[in-house]
Amino acid sequence: MAAASQGSLSSRLQRRDPQGRPPQNGYGVYVYPNSFFRYEGEWRGGKTHGRGKLLFKDGSYYEGEFADGEIMGRGCRHWAHTGNTYSGQFVLGEPQGHGVMEYKAGGRYEGELSHGVREGHGCLVDPDGRVYWGAFHNNKRHGRGHMAFPNGDEYEGDWVRDQRQGHGVLRCADGSTCEGQWHSDVLSGLGTMAHCSGVVYRGMWISGHPVGRAARTVILGPQVMDVARGSSFTVRVQLLQDNGAVAATGRRASRCPEGCRRAERGCAQFEDVRLGAPPPEYHPVPFLDGPHEEASGKPRGGPSPGTGAPTTQDPPGGSRPDGAAEAEPGTEALPGEYVIMIQDVTTPPFLGHRLPTAFKHLRVSAREKAPEPATRRATHPRGQASPPDTTSL
Repeated sequence: MAAASQGSLSSRLQRRDPQGRPPQNGYGVYVYPNSFFRYEGEWRGGKTHGRGKLLFKDGSYYEGEFADGEIMGRGCRHWAHTGNTYSGQFVLGEPQGHGVMEYKAGGRYEGELSHGVREGHGCLVDPDGRVYWGAFHNNKRHGRGHMAFPNGDEYEGDWVRDQRQGHGVLRCADGSTCEGQWHSDVLSGLGTMAHCSGVVYRGMWISGHPVGRAARTVILGPQVMDVARGSSFTVRVQLLQDNGAVAATGRRASRCPEGCRRAERGCAQFEDVRLGAPPPEYHPVPFLDGPHEEASGKPRGGPSPGTGAPTTQDPPGGSRPDGAAEAEPGTEALPGEYVIMIQDVTTPPFLGHRLPTAFKHLRVSAREKAPEPATRRATHPRGQASPPDTTSL
């Protein structure tokens, strides 16, 4: 930010030309001996005093109040080499007090200054449209402040030397919120992100990235889940990190996906899931012991395993994760082999990353009732059960 580059002008303004003297009182025009300065305005006792205009040979100028030969009071200063213009209070030739600085490159500052730099409380509009109002020190954003970004995001919290540092809250235009410790302009330390999709991450951050973030999804239980035709069953889903550890990213439950009865610390449980008949273009793969008849008596088979693949969010074939009444005759899944798919439907994706789809082999038998499939929980190396994280699926 440009300041009064010529410094205090008192000594220069009061030089005397051996062949001429400045006006003593009243209004007058005077060109100083070095010909760099020209003043026109009010005088008192041979000194600039009152209203006047001081012009510089490079095209810069000051217009405003003078007192005893000094630039003092309110005025307007323009710097030709930067194109910046300041209007406000001056002390000994420098912007000091409250004023407005207009920048040729774009942007504007209104607030307190000291010795020509931003110091105290003010509002700064950057050339790119960012608006900050809050504390300044040594010309930089420093202390408590609020920043509004052009994309609609807003940050309120601590600043250190023009960067977000300390405790702060970022409210994004999409509805997401990040709150916690900031360092070098990014979340770093303990923090919470409440994503606009409903996903909540609570834990440690390093350089803007969460520690222990989920990388993949697994469906817990036996390798093949056996279900009796027409019976409901439960699906438990776990989130894991790259190293296979449970993605324990929080302590509270996040919003459950549709049809999910419980979701906490990385584990979502879908209860009372019922399989309906697959759509016309999908067919179950029959068991090897012979074809199974539909209600009409016609056999039904399929081209490849797993083509009937109900999902937890939008299950083709009418699976009933909501535990509604039993399916009407002719609408339930036929005996055969299927594949369950669990998809990450977080919209928009959490931190721009969508988890890969998880699969589980499901076998529907013709018997009337099947025992509930056994499930297992992911464990730590010592065998202790590990609680799941809050990232919803």
